[in-house]
Amino acid sequence: MNIDLSLYLVTDAKIATDAGHDLIELMHTAARHGVTTVQVREKDASPRRFLETVLRISETLPPHVSLLVNDRIDVYLAARAAGARVAGVHVGQSDLPVAAVREMIGPDAVLGLSASTEEQLRAAASGAGNVNYVGIGALHATATKKDAPPSLGIVRFAQLVAASALPAVAIGGVTRHDLAGLRRAGAAGAAVVSAVCAAPDPGVAALELRQAWESAA
Repeated sequence: MNIDLSLYLVTDAKIATDAGHDLIELMHTAARHGVTTVQVREKDASPRRFLETVLRISETLPPHVSLLVNDRIDVYLAARAAGARVAGVHVGQSDLPVAAVREMIGPDAVLGLSASTEEQLRAAASGAGNVNYVGIGALHATATKKDAPPSLGIVRFAQLVAASALPAVAIGGVTRHDLAGLRRAGAAGAAVVSAVCAAPDPGVAALELRQAWESAA
């Protein structure tokens, strides 16, 4: 898996717009200031609008930043067919089985899976290479994901990372103040939404997150 998960930004167009930001410009700015992976997650967008967003973001990201599509395998496949530089997809526990997803996206695409229990982590690792990384959360209570599981806290997150055979990214209410603890816990990265999308200056916010992650090494 050739992807840097360390600073992982998940889109939320409503949060960005409410904060006075254009989503595409925000992604471009955040990528220039330290974000390494962008996941497009727009639950309320139509398939066409979702695809248009993926295509526009893919055009603005620098080559070293990976682009993932949340849940919508059809959108990922359409974007790839249109020539967009999309690395793969991220799916949840209620989406298609990962074996079916892998069959659809092919062996070279990145496949991430949300998990919040040891049982889910064991299942993710038992698929003979189907899953490349897991997103473990929610670290804290969050309003950005309506179906998020109960918050874990850093101690429980560390236990789950220790139980995971796959690289793990923390998600759910993550701020820069969490990054040192997450890195000590063995996280491969931290996924953020509001910490950047709602920030007055997304570039500054991304840079502070990057510095916090690197200083925790």
